[in-house]
Amino acid sequence: MPDPKPDPTPGQTPPVSTQSIGSNQLGMRQFNERIVLQAIRLHGALPKADIARLTRLSMQTVSLIVDHLIGDGLLAKEPRTRVPGRLGQPSVPISLRADGAFSIGVKVGRRSLDVLSMDFCGSVRARETLDYAYPDPRTLFPALEKRLARVTAALGEHASKIAGIGVAAPLWLGGWRDFFDTPPDALAAWNEIDIRARIGAMTALPVEFAKDTTAACAAELVMGQGRGLRNFLYVFIGTFIGGGLVIDGRLHAGPGGNAGAIGSLPLTRSASDGQPGQLLNTASVYVLEKALAAAGAPAEAAHDARAWSTAWRPLAQAWMSETCPAIAHGIASSAALLDLEAVVIDGEIDRTLLREVIRATDQALAGFDWQGMARPRLVEGQIGPDARAMGGAILPLYAHFAPKHELFLKPLES
Repeated sequence: MPDPKPDPTPGQTPPVSTQSIGSNQLGMRQFNERIVLQAIRLHGALPKADIARLTRLSMQTVSLIVDHLIGDGLLAKEPRTRVPGRLGQPSVPISLRADGAFSIGVKVGRRSLDVLSMDFCGSVRARETLDYAYPDPRTLFPALEKRLARVTAALGEHASKIAGIGVAAPLWLGGWRDFFDTPPDALAAWNEIDIRARIGAMTALPVEFAKDTTAACAAELVMGQGRGLRNFLYVFIGTFIGGGLVIDGRLHAGPGGNAGAIGSLPLTRSASDGQPGQLLNTASVYVLEKALAAAGAPAEAAHDARAWSTAWRPLAQAWMSETCPAIAHGIASSAALLDLEAVVIDGEIDRTLLREVIRATDQALAGFDWQGMARPRLVEGQIGPDARAMGGAILPLYAHFAPKHELFLKPLES
């Protein structure tokens, strides 16, 4: 296996980029190995000739790197295939080897804990969850330690190939506690807790950390809509709405790790205290939870198909009537500053309801004055509720196996 030796800045999100080129200079073997792995991860199985064109490495360099990575168990040869219209011998596609490496993703949320293991190709191998009314650190960390042990044990002999643990959590997990029915001190305790350090004390593995919706954006960038987009705002509709940002094909976390915090955008209308409200006060799922609970439905119904059932659809539609114009306002404001290609919208809600939200938000965008700026298209996210935990699992894989330079892959057709 290539010697990883990552050296990310403590507390910062490892850079996640979808495009890089290699170098033919001596002493660059490890970097070029990462470039080759990145090209195959993003484009799927590729013959050596296509890898060379994408990375701009020589065929000799690519051949040496591929053979080395096959020997390390990170790549594998696929059966020979003949490309229609291409002369010569059938090519041998080179693919990632699923059991070449593994990682663990942890999502610490305001309503649930998710722990999962992910293989080198991005498939989830094991999963552990815990639902709760609010995240009490006194019970959460012991439960997390047990779940880490179980997902690690589930990998059996492959546990030695775990690259690390990636943690996705809100930056201020104890914030907005007025929205929850909790004991006064339960969430305040989070203000004194370093989540990354607490989890690091449970394991000998390296631990990476990112804001939960930034991690979700990383998952979408690497395994979802981000494969075909270079500049997009990511919106995740969860208990609190949040987001991430991709610029020039690279996850942009910002100096404080909080880029794309669309939930904190102020709304033009005033709150009851005379101060401008924030988008999260209107467009978060907790608002729908409260409406359903007041009507006698379980609050958790806001996150599944029951929210769009005949019985509760009027409540979901009432929530949408406030949510979608508010999201549209946030998108229009963001587009004016960032010149966005698209906005990817995902969340931990039923897919039918999500599509209705996207449709109604697009209709609301039509009412804005777009003079002087480009209206971004809205697209549905492809990862879904697992995005935050899977994004967490991506962090150590990228720290170990992905290039960190701000360079770009050469298009295959050029």
